[in-house]
Amino acid sequence: MLWSYDEIPDQTGRAVVVTGASSGLGLIVADQLARRGADVILAVRDAEKGRRVQAQLTGTTEVRQVDVADLDSVRRFADRMHDDGRSIDVLINNAGIGAQTRALTPQGFESVFATNHLGAFALTGLLLDLFRPDHDPRVVAVGSNLYRRMRPRTDFENLTAEGKFAPGATYVKSKVANLLFGAELDRRLRAAGSPIRSLLAHPGMAATPMNATAEGALQKLWLYLGGALFSRPAEIGALPLAFAATSEKAETGVFIGFGARKSDVSLHFDPLARPADDEALAARLWRISEDATGVRYLDGVRLP
Repeated sequence: MLWSYDEIPDQTGRAVVVTGASSGLGLIVADQLARRGADVILAVRDAEKGRRVQAQLTGTTEVRQVDVADLDSVRRFADRMHDDGRSIDVLINNAGIGAQTRALTPQGFESVFATNHLGAFALTGLLLDLFRPDHDPRVVAVGSNLYRRMRPRTDFENLTAEGKFAPGATYVKSKVANLLFGAELDRRLRAAGSPIRSLLAHPGMAATPMNATAEGALQKLWLYLGGALFSRPAEIGALPLAFAATSEKAETGVFIGFGARKSDVSLHFDPLARPADDEALAARLWRISEDATGVRYLDGVRLP
């Protein structure tokens, strides 16, 4: 399906939270939704940077600080949303990192997995009761299609990556977790009779600030060649995220994004492939995530 930002429905009256919204895909999506009337919260790690980019945006926006790698910061963000009586219609879990060396979060978890998955899991659960049931509520997970081209690890119990840290494999593992979580979230929401939908999107290979984390001649060569052959501008890469967040044609249970060819700018709706389609693995990851974050939700539902 060919789709453009011009097809975004009027977003007036809708409240949207976008994590990682101070640059890259998150900033583009936040800008596009704000232009069309949404009340957008830029949920960013660096509030000062967030305010600088906010000054360039059109529409109603607000900057709120959250470091999704730090579960204490996630809880403070959620508590403030509750204290302020805020409602949500869309949560776009966009914040993500890659890293060249192993680092640990304040809670002692490996930072890439903690940022890309555990923070999103906790934030979603802590904000779930703020979604308005009559405003087409949605949660959007941002994955990566790299999992189809690599053999991702699923040793999710190893939350410190002790002895097993490899930059590319760690990143893809976290992105598989995004897909498993997003799909499991939708199953649990359906079983609970909730109107909230959980959608999965990916940008393909896009030129974003994350690419600047590459180190070493081999990685830089790969990014150079990959960029030349496959990479789209970030403005194009953000289209699937905006589509998942707003379009009436967006569906759950599929991976919304682009094909591999750089010239292909039509949206594809791909079924999940292994291991992202493994429901038993998704349930295992859910339990691990609950234990790690201390955030438990949608536990009492009976899945089909």
